[in-house]
Amino acid sequence: MTAADRDPPVLPAGLRARVLAASLRARVAGRPVPDAPEISATEAFSRAASALHALLRSLSDDDWRTPVLRGLDVQGLVGHLIGVENDTHRALVGDPEVAGADHVESTQVTAVGQAVRPPARTRADWRRAVGRTLDLVRSADPGTEVALHGMRLPLYALLVVRAFELWTHENDIRQATGRAASVPDPSTLRLMTELAAHLLPHAAARAGLARPATVRLVLTGPGGGTWDLPVGAGPSAPAAVSIVTDAVGFCRLVANRVTPGDLDAHVTGDPAQAAAVLTAATTLALD
Repeated sequence: MTAADRDPPVLPAGLRARVLAASLRARVAGRPVPDAPEISATEAFSRAASALHALLRSLSDDDWRTPVLRGLDVQGLVGHLIGVENDTHRALVGDPEVAGADHVESTQVTAVGQAVRPPARTRADWRRAVGRTLDLVRSADPGTEVALHGMRLPLYALLVVRAFELWTHENDIRQATGRAASVPDPSTLRLMTELAAHLLPHAAARAGLARPATVRLVLTGPGGGTWDLPVGAGPSAPAAVSIVTDAVGFCRLVANRVTPGDLDAHVTGDPAQAAAVLTAATTLALD
């Protein structure tokens, strides 16, 4: 053993604080590097709609007849999305009839009615409906509260929900027609993960989670981040639970397209509590 081993050098005073400060200047805590450029919720919705439109343009007539979801073929599912856009238009002008309407039942007539129409007409009608939505929201205050299908959210949050749904149904169609799954661009994905994380405590409450916990949710990859979320309620001290998983996989879970067991998740703390929180996340799906 040398003298240097016995007597390590004394670090300069304040070095740790300076290193941490420099690190935080280089990268905000809990954000991936490189970070996704910030975009508006309107832009995220527009990007999701453009991605779905590109897919629909690539489909053959046989593809449009492929069963996808709830007994609907591709054309019926696009009809459902036409119905959602129409209800969104009504919500944006304050129509109270759509505030508590069921997301599926309210659009079912429009969905089923597409069966006798040429697919190109269905696609064009959906694209026009999306254009109408964009026209309405571009002149609106993003903080305006909008009530639609049992949700009461600021407009910007509703638009992220809508982007989430378009991406989910795009992938439903991709899976049904034998195409590879798609991933949102990092900026859109970032808005999706932020909204899903912030809604997770509400999902846990709705699912009846009684045991309190502080959940550290770490979503990895582009569009990911880190959130500390209180869930549950009760007199006992909250347990600490950490869940680390892929951002895209978590969004698929929130869309109820995978189960907690399908996730490649690293959990510390009570595994049963973590499983309950992840199961609650699936209840955020609209379908």
